[in-house]
Amino acid sequence: MSRSSKHHSPSVHAGARRGAASSERVAEVTRTRAEQKSRTRQALLDETLELVGERSFASISLREVTKRAGIVPTAFYRHFASMEEVGVTLVEDAMRTLRRMLRDGRRDLAARAAVPTAKESLAVVVRQARANESQFRFLVREQYGGITEVRRAIDTELKLLSRELAIDLSRIPELADWPADDLEIAGDLIVTVMLHAVAELVELDPRNTREEEELIRRTEKQIVITFLGMGVWRPSEG
Repeated sequence: MSRSSKHHSPSVHAGARRGAASSERVAEVTRTRAEQKSRTRQALLDETLELVGERSFASISLREVTKRAGIVPTAFYRHFASMEEVGVTLVEDAMRTLRRMLRDGRRDLAARAAVPTAKESLAVVVRQARANESQFRFLVREQYGGITEVRRAIDTELKLLSRELAIDLSRIPELADWPADDLEIAGDLIVTVMLHAVAELVELDPRNTREEEELIRRTEKQIVITFLGMGVWRPSEG
């Protein structure tokens, strides 16, 4: 057996090292491109959100969004199929964060053997609305806006929120025998009250804590009255 068959030559080892280095460079380039694409995509969303703070989503053009994001209009389509998709993404991102916070709140209450209530949910919604006013202003303004896809996305997300709240309501002993449809109607009513409060909240001056506190107190009373009505409601009457 020859010596070369037992031991790799220096050139083989060097080739292996060059191959590994080349693979690492390719992987790094791929990561860099992916990160850049993610940053550009987020820039398009952020610039759109900033613009809808000034006017309706329907009035915003692809060209002005891409100009503000620092890319050419044709590059837009590497990230979104249309401006309608941008609007739907903004809706889904905002509501996904809100639902996650509400779920976290439910887990926290469950750990303390407590039943989640609409009051706790309202507190979460208020905190989230104040932390992300531009997103919630967009949701409120576009709920009945002119873009069908965006309006439909908001409606879908609010229905998901109502269904998750209905699950919480089903854990209340007095409502244990309510059918799922009635629980969802109750959840939808409470979500509507909350959304109305958010619509007022995002238009308030955050420095005016007195008006905000009054708004929250009024909304809590509305929710209490809703629960009182639920207490005398008999599902069979529907």
